[in-house]
Amino acid sequence: MDGAAGGIGRMGIPDFRTRVRAGTPLAGTFMKTPVVDVLEVLILSGLDFVCLDAEHAPFDRSSMNVCAALARAADFPLLVRVASAEAAQIGAALDLGAVGVVVPHVTSAEGAVRVARLARFGPGGRGYAGSTRWAGFATRPMPELLARSRDETVVFAQIEDPEAVDAVEEIAATAGIDALFLGPADLSVGYGKETQDSPELQAAQARVAAAAQAAGLGCATFVPDVAAATALSERHGFGCFFIASEHGWMLQGARSAVAGIRALV
Repeated sequence: MDGAAGGIGRMGIPDFRTRVRAGTPLAGTFMKTPVVDVLEVLILSGLDFVCLDAEHAPFDRSSMNVCAALARAADFPLLVRVASAEAAQIGAALDLGAVGVVVPHVTSAEGAVRVARLARFGPGGRGYAGSTRWAGFATRPMPELLARSRDETVVFAQIEDPEAVDAVEEIAATAGIDALFLGPADLSVGYGKETQDSPELQAAQARVAAAAQAAGLGCATFVPDVAAATALSERHGFGCFFIASEHGWMLQGARSAVAGIRALV
């Protein structure tokens, strides 16, 4: 695939972690459909990254494998939101070629330590295999791969529970966590709300952003559109945005076209 067909100025995999941690404005989306053609189209849109949603969508290892192959060939940053903080899920996503993982429901410093360890090589951490796609299928020496993992692999800790907000400063201080991802929907439900405009959520946004910035981490969240991203950037300094999903964009585009045709009557 011609990576140049994407957005002008889009950078590739090697510097993605640096840009996340620096707070560079980044536009990505969740991908819900486990079909590689969808990823190919999303790459052509000029997005900075795509996150396969293996927590809430029907991705299996085979569908993730094909998507990761395309992303690596296009030098395009692909994340995977794993279903849970299990070693097999984190390791599989990274071995297939994902640049990083988004881990749901990180609620404590202890949980953050475990997640960071499982995503990196070392005692009790990610299992080493030099024959994976990420490792170049046995074409790269171990020292090079260990260094690349330290420089490249990015770990997002998802802050989506009230207890996670209470511990967010300790989570942010955990070595090996690169970004905090505030999950507004789960967090709102956790606060007993039915909408995403509560004072509790707004206070959490401020606290999570402040913790990320104080620790030199990236600050990410889900937003439905650019207007919401702009508001959070200006108000709290969020920089990395997971904007809607291909489902949301298909609905938005289709509904707009339908409304235009109906207006002709």
